[in-house]
Amino acid sequence: MSPHLNQLRALANSLNATEMAAYHKAERPYLGLSLPQIEALVSEWRATLDVPERVALADTLWQSDIHEARIAAAKLLTQARIKDDAAVWALIASWVPDFDTWALADHACKAGEKRLTADPSRLDQVEEWLTSDNMWTRRAALVMTLPWTKQNHPKPADEATRDRVLGWMVMLAPDRDWFIQKTIARWLRDLSKHDAPRTHTWLDAHGESLKSFARKEAAKYL
Repeated sequence: MSPHLNQLRALANSLNATEMAAYHKAERPYLGLSLPQIEALVSEWRATLDVPERVALADTLWQSDIHEARIAAAKLLTQARIKDDAAVWALIASWVPDFDTWALADHACKAGEKRLTADPSRLDQVEEWLTSDNMWTRRAALVMTLPWTKQNHPKPADEATRDRVLGWMVMLAPDRDWFIQKTIARWLRDLSKHDAPRTHTWLDAHGESLKSFARKEAAKYL
């Protein structure tokens, strides 16, 4: 047993674990830890490990399939600047087919978006996720690209990425899954704060393909 897993297990709370299992509805072990508890341990580990060691530990934690360990794995690799980050991105991308709850997916996607903005050429790989049978994998393509919604003065390459992802959403809009609809709406809503014309153009052309709640949320700030 990894000593880092033992540290997580030492904080286990059985009552919280039962409640978390019922909430997330995914069949895996839960320890009942709070996010601040996980973050405190990750901060300790990060201070003593170099990048290859963090990648190895993150892999071990993820493979355990323990809910809190997987969150810790994602947080270990969430960092804006990482020199020679190919192994970090490869590990994060390898997790994507395992996504089965919003919490694990979103923590891992936060780590992934840092690596995408560091090297946008990785968008070619992300685009392949759009045809996955796993809804969480399709959704990850949008969640990891959210940083491109937040730029007030995007460079031409970033504007091209916005258009590329907007094209992905044309493909995904007919998907009736609530999480896909919600994520498209979030992407457009966030974009509208910084690029209202593009958001208007997309909604005028494709808004009717969304569910009504998603159309409404996407246009919330327009």
